[in-house]
Order: sequence, then structure tokens, then C-alpha cells
Amino acid sequence: TKPNRNVYEAVVDLPIGKQDLHQCADAVMRLRADYFYSQKQYDKIHFNFTNGFRADFSKWAAGYRIAIKGNKTSWIKTAKPSDSYETYWKYLEKVFMYAGTASLEKELKPINALDIKIGDVFIKGGFPGHAVIVVDMAVNPKNNQKIMLLAQSYMPAQEIQILKNPNNSSLSPWYAVDFGTSLQTPEWTFSSSQLKRF
Repeated sequence: TKPNRNVYEAVVDLPIGKQDLHQCADAVMRLRADYFYSQKQYDKIHFNFTNGFRADFSKWAAGYRIAIKGNKTSWIKTAKPSDSYETYWKYLEKVFMYAGTASLEKELKPINALDIKIGDVFIKGGFPGHAVIVVDMAVNPKNNQKIMLLAQSYMPAQEIQILKNPNNSSLSPWYAVDFGTSLQTPEWTFSSSQLKRF
């Protein structure tokens, strides 16, 4: 339950685990990873930790685990190979623990807001930072106006929420793609230069 009732229109029915790990950047990484996991494209599931270490799910599925000593990170083979959902979720929780907006922002490439696509991310890296992901788009055939649907998680760990539009209640939960130089969401304001893509 959020104290502010005007944050979200709906909650996405996906489990988030029992730990306080499914926060804003984690939700973005999780949606991308879930898509590739469902397609069995395991080699496309990889994210960088805040210290720069690249964590590949294909390596994890081969039985390797990530050892962290101080600021040193390495792979060690300690498990049987498995690509089960349980193994996948343990991998994700490790990523959620050691990656965040700061590392994710560095991984993504900046794009022009006019070229926005589903899967693009508005992100401000840092402690705290924030990230929201574009989960759907639509175009008005009469005037070519493009609109987008945004989703986020937050702190402490939360289920993914489809955001309300605080600027335009008649359009909400959709947002105009031509929002100008700043995009105001219920819990964060992004600049158009903070739009990025995997």
C-alpha cells in the first residue's frame, strides 16, 4: 500500500520475491530479462553490477556463481547446470542486490525522445536515482499524436505499477510522447535527455 493514492492506475501481477530487492531499476531489468527468459534467449540476459562486473545468466545457468570479496567480483563453479525458473530468480536477486540506477544508466544508450519505443527507459542514475519503463504505445490515426504507458517499481521493494499521469487526468494513465523538456511522473521528474535504450 502506498501512502499517496495517486501514483498508479494498476499493479502488474508478477511476484517480486520475499526480499526488499525489487526496486525501480530492478523492475526494468526484470521485465527485459523475463522477456528473453520466456523466449529461451538466455545469452541476451546480462547486466552490469555497480562495480562494472558483467553478470551473464548463461554463465549462471552453466553452474557458475558470483563470489564477492571486498571490491573483487569473480565467477566460481559451485552448482549443477540449470536454467529452471528457481535458478533464474536466484540470478535476478543477485543482480538486484548489486546493480541499480547508477550501473543501469551507464549500460543504456541515450536516444531522442521523438524516437521513443516500447522498452525504452527514463532513468536518473544515483543514490537515490529512479527509472521508469515505457510498456506500451499508441498512435492517434487522425493527428498522429503518440502516447505512452509508463511503469515503475519503487523503494522499498514494490510490485510494478502502471503510472497515473499527474499532468493530464483526461489522458491518464497515458502520457503524450511530445512532453517537452521535462516529464513529470507521480514520484519523479525526468528531463528528455534522460531517455535511454538497451
